[in-house]
Amino acid sequence: MAPPPSLRSQVNGLVFAMFLLDPDMQIAEANPAAEDMLGQSARRLVGKPIYDVLTIPDPRVASHARQPEGRLVARSVAISTATGERRVNLTLSPLVAHKGWRVLTLSDSGQDDMGEDDPREAGLRAPAVLAHEIKNPLAAIRGAGQLLARKLDPKDRPLANVISNEVDRIASLIDRMQRLGSASSEPNAPLNLHIAIRNALSTVRAADRTAVPIREEFDPSLPAVMGNEDALEQVVINLVSNACDACAATDHPQVIVRTRYISGLIFNAIRPGRSVRLPIELTITDNGPGIDPKLREFVFEPFVTSKKSGQGLGLALVRRLVRDMEGRITHERDEREGLTHFRVHLPVAR
Repeated sequence: MAPPPSLRSQVNGLVFAMFLLDPDMQIAEANPAAEDMLGQSARRLVGKPIYDVLTIPDPRVASHARQPEGRLVARSVAISTATGERRVNLTLSPLVAHKGWRVLTLSDSGQDDMGEDDPREAGLRAPAVLAHEIKNPLAAIRGAGQLLARKLDPKDRPLANVISNEVDRIASLIDRMQRLGSASSEPNAPLNLHIAIRNALSTVRAADRTAVPIREEFDPSLPAVMGNEDALEQVVINLVSNACDACAATDHPQVIVRTRYISGLIFNAIRPGRSVRLPIELTITDNGPGIDPKLREFVFEPFVTSKKSGQGLGLALVRRLVRDMEGRITHERDEREGLTHFRVHLPVAR
């Protein structure tokens, strides 16, 4: 029987960031995942005070974390680093045999960290049922408007058309609400990720609303993913359209759609105790000014939007569609590079 891996090999193999902190809260060791999270090598991190490389805005968490013997477990905590802001799950554990020494771990929580029975998601089902009842009278109103338009003088027909157009707009909004609050989902099957992406990009380019250049950086060796092709196309259409809108006013707008394989990424996507490997990453990046910092924490919540004419259902629907494919979606802002990233992680086809 082969000897077990050394403790250092085990620490280096962890998928979450791990720091060894001395009694002065300086970094004594950092594993490779910590290097990735902070964008710095362990050699540069060692010797620095931990709060020089990351900030915890929440005063309660920050205060507790500074207590010499404090133990701490916190979910979905906001932190700021040189690479931008993100939300993490945080643990701080004192080493009993070494007074003042502690181990800090950080793992990306993602903005989509909601269980199946989360009340925010369940609360959308009642409006979805109500929406179903609203659509019937809407159809009658639309039909009456069309009939009225035929009988009016040509100069008065635009007023009747307003009725039809507004009914169509409300019906479209109701359709999105129904899909967001639905308890059922479309079946998943193996599919070619790049075919789905290119179909979606063709739709976005055909709309030609902003003529923003869209660059493709695909890994052609990726295996098939498990998902729903129509849902995945809708996810890409929404994210790329948002990215184009976000950077359209910049001097040199650019949207990048990138795919790659990430080994070892695991996320408990569906319910506690069931881990789904999500090694396929799809990233949509734009060089726009980014989402209002006050809204970033709630970017995937229904009815949250910074657009004057938006309803705030687009990203909420995207999250729902990604979750139905047993995937996850996160949002990151890299202030140093001036880039916004939306990352979708999906499972490999079984």
